[in-house]
Amino acid sequence: MKIDSQKYMGENQLVKRLASQVGSMKLAVGILKKRGDMTASGKLTAKGQRRNAMTAEERAKDRAAKASKRSPSEYKYNPLTNRATLK
Repeated sequence: MKIDSQKYMGENQLVKRLASQVGSMKLAVGILKKRGDMTASGKLTAKGQRRNAMTAEERAKDRAAKASKRSPSEYKYNPLTNRATLK
């Protein structure tokens, strides 16, 4: 089953993808501000710009790798769940 966020898998779609996933642009912006990816005025920070330059797959692998202290290349991506698991 495809979810609406499947439309926003590429680079430079961080905000749209998160808004699609959480169901609200306002909520997505709040999450990004809390994470430090966006300033109070709504502009992407340097960290946010780096994340925005990644695809959904790259972000998922990066999250998994950081959590386990492994390399992103050790993971495979499932676009339907937006999760990365060890190969």
